[in-house]
Amino acid sequence: MAANLIETEATPMNDRVNELRAFDDTKAGVKGLVDAGLTKVPRIFIQPPDDFDKKSNPQYEFPLIDLEGFCDDLNRRKEIIDKVKDAAETWGFFQVINHGIPDSVLEETLNGVRSFYEQDTEVKKEWHTRDVSKTVVYNSNFDLYSAPSANWRDTLFCQMAPHIPKPDELPFVCRDIMIEFTKQWVDVPPVPGALVVNIGDLLQLVSNDRFFSAEHRVLANNVSPRISVACFFRSDISASPKLYGPIEELLSEDNPPKYRSTTVKDYVTYFNTKGLDGTSALLHYRI
Repeated sequence: MAANLIETEATPMNDRVNELRAFDDTKAGVKGLVDAGLTKVPRIFIQPPDDFDKKSNPQYEFPLIDLEGFCDDLNRRKEIIDKVKDAAETWGFFQVINHGIPDSVLEETLNGVRSFYEQDTEVKKEWHTRDVSKTVVYNSNFDLYSAPSANWRDTLFCQMAPHIPKPDELPFVCRDIMIEFTKQWVDVPPVPGALVVNIGDLLQLVSNDRFFSAEHRVLANNVSPRISVACFFRSDISASPKLYGPIEELLSEDNPPKYRSTTVKDYVTYFNTKGLDGTSALLHYRI
């Protein structure tokens, strides 16, 4: 199956679902394609080339927020909150340093992901699923997350994208993160030990566009694999009937609701079945 997927020529976009299903059925992931002798990047991983060359003016400085002193100094705390607010409203992305996670923990996490993906394919197949109810999750006990309802949780998604033979085709296996800012692509500069924070679609919806969910992409490379560990602070998609809409305290006569309410499950289902980006999916819920 993997070999057939590798050699298949590009097919019409309406066959994308079938291509994704064929890829999922291999249960081998992207690394499995490379191990099987990848000679051509499958279409499902290739983004349209129309804006590959868009790059931002170097004058833009991607937000880097130092969390040191957040818990000890009220003035410093307010300063940090204001920086986070500004980044969330303007960029939709930012990086944080001095977050309290030791470098050794970050390194051990990356090593663990690498070790898992370097196992035999048959071993990894046991864990391959798109059913989020069957994933292994880590439930945070941090005070930061104590206020939301109990059906919210942290979910870790760990990926390793191996190097590929034709990085110029820009597939969704990746190396460097870029975000769209003022209709240009801006690099997220690598900072040792920093965590990248992404304001998601749901925060844009509940903030009634006060916060911004930026489009982002990643660049391929043919040098080394890329390991990513994404922590999603998300609702239990399968169980929660809760409706999310613009927060009432943010609304006024001059700022009426821009979105209709939705459950997380309905939003994610619509997003996945339509194969949309976040901007297009949010438009579906516009009033």
